[in-house]
Amino acid sequence: MKRKPHHIVWRILLCVFIILAAAAMIFMRFGGFNTGKSANVGQLKSYAQDVDKISVPSNTKVIALGEATHGNSEFQRLKLDVFRNMVENEGVRAFAIEGDFGGCERVNRFIHGGEGTANEAAAAIGFKIYQTEEIAKLIEYMREYNENAADGEDLRFYGFDMQRLESSFGLVMNACKANGLDTAKLEALIDGENWNEAYDDTAIADIIIEIKTQLENKPCTEQAVHGADMLLQQLKLNAQMADDPNAAIDLRDAFMAENVQWILRQEQSLGKEKIFISGHNSHVAKWGSYDAMGKLLEDRLGDDYYVIGTDFYKTKCNLPTPSGKRTNQVFYSHDPLAKAAKEAGFQMCWLDFSQIPDDSELGNQVREYSFMGNLGEQYSPVMRLLPPSYRLFQPPAQLYDSIILVTDAAPTEINMIN
Repeated sequence: MKRKPHHIVWRILLCVFIILAAAAMIFMRFGGFNTGKSANVGQLKSYAQDVDKISVPSNTKVIALGEATHGNSEFQRLKLDVFRNMVENEGVRAFAIEGDFGGCERVNRFIHGGEGTANEAAAAIGFKIYQTEEIAKLIEYMREYNENAADGEDLRFYGFDMQRLESSFGLVMNACKANGLDTAKLEALIDGENWNEAYDDTAIADIIIEIKTQLENKPCTEQAVHGADMLLQQLKLNAQMADDPNAAIDLRDAFMAENVQWILRQEQSLGKEKIFISGHNSHVAKWGSYDAMGKLLEDRLGDDYYVIGTDFYKTKCNLPTPSGKRTNQVFYSHDPLAKAAKEAGFQMCWLDFSQIPDDSELGNQVREYSFMGNLGEQYSPVMRLLPPSYRLFQPPAQLYDSIILVTDAAPTEINMIN
């Protein structure tokens, strides 16, 4: 017996109602239209410090600065502000970013007197988010510092990501040519900016490993050898992405943790015991729930790994839509600490969790589960109905050793480099 048309319409309307009701419940459960509760404002004012007062324990070897978003000017500007502090007060001489290793080696050569401009060097990092005035200023600072640095005190620039192929491949290719190695097999692996589909992953890996072995026997090829490792990592990451995208997220973090440890060993071989790294909060945090880069580094380094997280009260964030067009969108983090900073009149401040007594109200608040902002490199209108898509719900003091709070974060300006 055929269903009457109005029965079908009612069923459709009922389904729509259920979906909208569920979305509304989720929306209100995770913040709704309000800006959340506030931490103890008076105690926050007592413990909040200026960002230029940041210090780390003397035993620290890896100092990590997180960013709650990739698309805010303040979080990018903090890279320079905090790094300069670490250079002047902690003896740090290495900056490492969540960017393409080969591209960052091009930046490193620029800050050591290479040709081009700071804007062009920023573009070489391989990600649109770094094509900004703030990153160009960081690079300019490092180049100017090196112009007057004493022997052995120069600054170095590294990348610990493996998602881009072109620059790391070029690094390996140039090292082969400089050392008189046959590059015919290597050149055949690339088709434009991608791997040549005529070769399967095993064949590509075998050739890269062969080249890597040859480079290991040549002097002054550490960067190129590690570049070959980046190619192998990128190959494995691509395969995992095609097979299981969720597992690929974990694999990328595992590779980044390995790469940070390689950078630390490089610096230690030069007599420097500390490095400074920068990446998204979700990567640098000391998660208790999943194996992010920060958790893996803490497992390996213990208290020698120190993390400075960041968050916002309100952000107007530069984000790309699925079409690739960038747009500025406003979000609230729902972070009680950030709201207290706003109510206390701060535009930016630093909270060192180790200085806040455990038995104080603020001490309890930084150690209990709270909402925090967590915007990645994407925007969809659906995010408006699903606050968990742009917030974390974790204890701040579990993820970080300290935190920088920005109350009103302004968007970056991207596409400054053609």
